[in-house]
Amino acid sequence: MTYLDYSATTPVDEEVLDSFIKATKYIGNPNSLHKLGVKAKHLIDASTNQIASILNIKPNEIIYTSGASESNNTIIKAIEKFKNRGKHIITTPLEHSSIYGPLKQLEEKGFIIEYTPLKNGIVDTEKLETLITDDTVLVTISMVNSETGLRQPIEQIGKLLKKYPKIIFHSDITQAVGKIKFDLTDVDAASFSAHKFFGFKGIGVLYKKENLNLEPLISGGKSTTNFRSGTPPTELIVSLAKALRLSYQTAKEDYQKVKQYNQTLKKELHKYKDVSINSNEFSIPHILNISIKNIKPETMLHSLEEKDIYISTQSACSTKDVSKSVLALTNDIDKAKTSIRISISKKTTENDITNFLKAFDESYKKLGGTI
Repeated sequence: MTYLDYSATTPVDEEVLDSFIKATKYIGNPNSLHKLGVKAKHLIDASTNQIASILNIKPNEIIYTSGASESNNTIIKAIEKFKNRGKHIITTPLEHSSIYGPLKQLEEKGFIIEYTPLKNGIVDTEKLETLITDDTVLVTISMVNSETGLRQPIEQIGKLLKKYPKIIFHSDITQAVGKIKFDLTDVDAASFSAHKFFGFKGIGVLYKKENLNLEPLISGGKSTTNFRSGTPPTELIVSLAKALRLSYQTAKEDYQKVKQYNQTLKKELHKYKDVSINSNEFSIPHILNISIKNIKPETMLHSLEEKDIYISTQSACSTKDVSKSVLALTNDIDKAKTSIRISISKKTTENDITNFLKAFDESYKKLGGTI
């Protein structure tokens, strides 16, 4: 099997699984007062401190959720509490559906959603600033786009928005965590999921600055904080911390390996007349988006699947035939309709790249691609 769909989800690392299994021995509810509960809480606290140290944030700024979708919904829906500050929200056409969903709900309640212009797929901070009004209450911009790999200048945007203390700045950093270095100093809130960096599905984080008060999305008792109710999932939290630590242990070497594979893919795919490379110099190397003229993405996907090669068309959570992200980047409807995503990781091997290129060549010719 050749798996090249790591941006959709990653397999659980064996060491992460081992940490999960060991944590199952801590059977107490972490909120219980007896010693079994206290032991479980201590284990969670140690994991939280480790996560905070890696991301250079404070332990009390970490809220555990079921994943980035819940984290995104929590922060965006909480903005309704701040409607006295304003009802204007700025975002981009490159966001995940779990951003657009709650934004649409706020829009139905009278909030105004505005999309900042892009230049080569990247937010132009000067143009972004021209959109800011006295009514602006939230700016939400993903750090890395899941379809094209575009890396936004979140740190630069954060510094800009510090001039406007009324504005809350949120970033979905799901596709960045475990892959690249970043700085959350000037970000007020950020979301991510463990299953994007070889952890388990069902656990994620909402980071929020300690001075930012939110209405919880899920109410009814304390978890690890007052901002999200539910019994803390000890095993999942411990395994998230382990996955994060492992991801950054060899991050520099892993990045260079992924970059090399990305360059090989681009070099070889450029040889096909009907192939366009959509990801550009601002994209992280882990994601390579291409379009194939006159070949439906799902047709190519299933042709490769027959050869045990696994890629993706759009984001795994997308329900549309046209890639909104590719359209925003290329301004080409045909490319947006025919795009596929190849996503690689530290687990990718040279053999995987060779297998993919061989299978792609066979499928391309079989499906009528121009030679």
